[in-house]
Amino acid sequence: MRIPRSELRSVSSPFYGVIRGAQAYPLGQIDLSVTFGDHANFHSEVLAFKVVDLPGSYHAILGRPCYAKFMAILNYPYLKLKIPGPNGIITIGSTFSHAYTCDREHYELATAVINSTELLELRNSATPVVPDCNGQTF
Repeated sequence: MRIPRSELRSVSSPFYGVIRGAQAYPLGQIDLSVTFGDHANFHSEVLAFKVVDLPGSYHAILGRPCYAKFMAILNYPYLKLKIPGPNGIITIGSTFSHAYTCDREHYELATAVINSTELLELRNSATPVVPDCNGQTF
């Protein structure tokens, strides 16, 4: 989004849940206007987003604070989000194939991050083996 880091407010606490078992430290926090709907029926609110330098399949993760602010109702089986608008209900949906693709990308990313963390831990805990000229190790 090319937002300068100078516009980010500092955040000191990490957050969890993006990658299982791993914590992420935000670069900062920023308030952005979020709009659902179209020109005839829309609902806008300002939300606070924590900004992380983390590769991922998601560009933004909306959680309970967002749903509460928009008074949204989620329907997971049908992949629908319903929000009250000035001219009726705003419905946002997705397809099962798109949801599967996002979940698969997130799974692969999480697996790579966890594996790289475990590999680093193994590398740090292993004692180096130095062979001598007779082929024995000490």
